Amino acid sequence: MWCLVLAGDFRKDVDIIWGGDKAKILQNGQAITLSLDKTSGSGFQSKDQFLFGKISTDLKLVPGNSAGTVTSYYVASQGAMWDEIDFEFLGNLSGDPYTVHTNVIMQGKGDREQQFRLWFDPTTDFHTYSILWNPKTIIFYVDGTPIRQFKNMKTMNVPYPERQAMRVHSSLWDGDDWATRGGLVKTDWSKAPFTACYKNYEVQDCVGSNVTCGGDGSSSWLKEGIDDSGMKRLKWVQRNFMIYDYCNDPKRFRLGLASECVANDMI
Repeated sequence: MWCLVLAGDFRKDVDIIWGGDKAKILQNGQAITLSLDKTSGSGFQSKDQFLFGKISTDLKLVPGNSAGTVTSYYVASQGAMWDEIDFEFLGNLSGDPYTVHTNVIMQGKGDREQQFRLWFDPTTDFHTYSILWNPKTIIFYVDGTPIRQFKNMKTMNVPYPERQAMRVHSSLWDGDDWATRGGLVKTDWSKAPFTACYKNYEVQDCVGSNVTCGGDGSSSWLKEGIDDSGMKRLKWVQRNFMIYDYCNDPKRFRLGLASECVANDMI
């Protein structure tokens, strides 16, 4: 087993929701692995739902030829008008980099994708991936470095997820119709099973619909944003590792870019 850990208890925090024994909670709840083969992928979700929170987990992605695989890690509500904030890690041929696909979906509508490369190999060791969601902003972090921010801009008629409680979800699934080079590179099932490993899962949250949590100032994430140092790191990532930004794709959005793009108020 290439996944050895020392912390966490997934037994208390998550439910395995599909894939049967392809999802395994190991080492007395300290780790969980998700696997994918030609018959099925696998996934888990948090037992609790919450309105605003900061989630983090250490993740080691599928090694080797991972083309066609998608490891997703996101928060989402339910229903036809759902909200969602997601990381998706798109596999590639051996030696080629992963693509980190991010999106923010409000009331069932997405189309707010940004994609990145990473500045390290995410398959050789664990790295920490975090999503901050508070009333002011959404921030995606990799090892504590912000890579994307989506601000609450209701005054500009930009929707913002703030009314629907969400759960944490993660899954490993076959996306070879689109994941690698637009679907040109297919999954090599002779390399299956594909496995991703998780540890150090943590959620700081307002459970259910309780929006008054942290009123005593104890929940710093409720007011967390990006300081000057963080902004420099964010710009470094976006300058050197961003490979797609919906705000720079007028050919796709022929009727006009999203209002937050036009206002140039989104970092």
